[in-house]
Amino acid sequence: MESRYYLGIDLDDSNAVISYYTTEKKEPETVSPIAGSELFQIPAVLTKKRGIGQWFIGEDAKKLAALQGNECCENLLTKAINREKVLVEEMCYEAEELLALFLKKLLLLPGRLGGGRRADKLAITLESLSERAVELFLNVTAQLGFSPEQLMLLDRRESFYYFAYSQKEELWLHDICLFDCRGEKVHCALVERNQRTVPQMITLTEKEGVLSTEDKDGSFLAFLQEVFAGRVISGVYLTGGGFEGDWMKRSLAFMCRGRRAFIGKNLYSKGACHAAFAREHPDLWQFVYMGENELKLNVSLKVENHGHTELFSLLDAGTSWYEAQGECEVILAEEPEIDFWLQLPGSREAKVEKLNLVDLPERPKRASRVRITAKPVSDSAVRIQIKDLGFGEFFKSSDKVWEYVMSIEGGAGWEN
Repeated sequence: MESRYYLGIDLDDSNAVISYYTTEKKEPETVSPIAGSELFQIPAVLTKKRGIGQWFIGEDAKKLAALQGNECCENLLTKAINREKVLVEEMCYEAEELLALFLKKLLLLPGRLGGGRRADKLAITLESLSERAVELFLNVTAQLGFSPEQLMLLDRRESFYYFAYSQKEELWLHDICLFDCRGEKVHCALVERNQRTVPQMITLTEKEGVLSTEDKDGSFLAFLQEVFAGRVISGVYLTGGGFEGDWMKRSLAFMCRGRRAFIGKNLYSKGACHAAFAREHPDLWQFVYMGENELKLNVSLKVENHGHTELFSLLDAGTSWYEAQGECEVILAEEPEIDFWLQLPGSREAKVEKLNLVDLPERPKRASRVRITAKPVSDSAVRIQIKDLGFGEFFKSSDKVWEYVMSIEGGAGWEN
């Protein structure tokens, strides 16, 4: 297998955690700015040294800001998503520009350990995704020299999915639980695997609990009992600053009764590394994840290829609908119409949508070539664009374009 180098970053307004992974390693490694330390969280702040164009990040930025008597540039992620501006030494900066600068300096950390090797793929995990966040990171990472194909964006739930199913099989043989505690709230992600589908379909159910200030241990124990009731749990994972301290007694004893439990703050960045590897090696990955950002339907065309009728896949369920796009060129056999097959994952039945190309110029049979582009507009709807390409020098293109939006529920409709 060709040697590949992956970087995974977990990022929010407070901290960043960065891990790196090569195909020669068994497990991703997480970078600490302090050699030999397991303090992996790097404060997501930036400070400029007064009077010169030198910037610092993390704890170094906090120390410099305290020394200079000024504030750090904070909340860079939210400000960049909202297209805000930040004033530093009477100069106005785009928050997107400062976020790019922070990431540029962050990416230098694993380079010190990896001999300066450049990453083949960069995976960034956020608390949640949006179209604006995708647009932002495409812009930011382009400034850092990464192409869109080298960037992968995922939310923390999907990152956990990749992390969990990259572990030993005994840890995911049954259901898996993630508990993320930040402050008084505990967010639970319960992950289930359907062994009857190929590939095996993974679904995630979320719950939220609140820790009592009077009895954190007791309230967490009650939440665990609620989540685990009637289920066989193989592995339990804890992350987030709320689990710091020696307060888990009864809850920990219950959690580890017949189950393996792990705690750490670098789970998401490691999961991002595993995700980057899995996306490049789909033949080695036997699962498909159906989260809120994943496309919920397969879109195919029935085509004739060298005398054989077959289904050509345009879009596959389980891929991120923000990133997915399918394209092909076909020659129309007879009528100016195309059948699209929409199918839910795990289902044997398909819904067929027949799209008519109104006003397509009349030509002989098999003398009209069209380009079909499929792009999701949500996790359950797809925009189809069909463009007339003509047929070489014999029939010029009319440049006509037809657009439809289709879904399993609503069928197809013209896009205005």
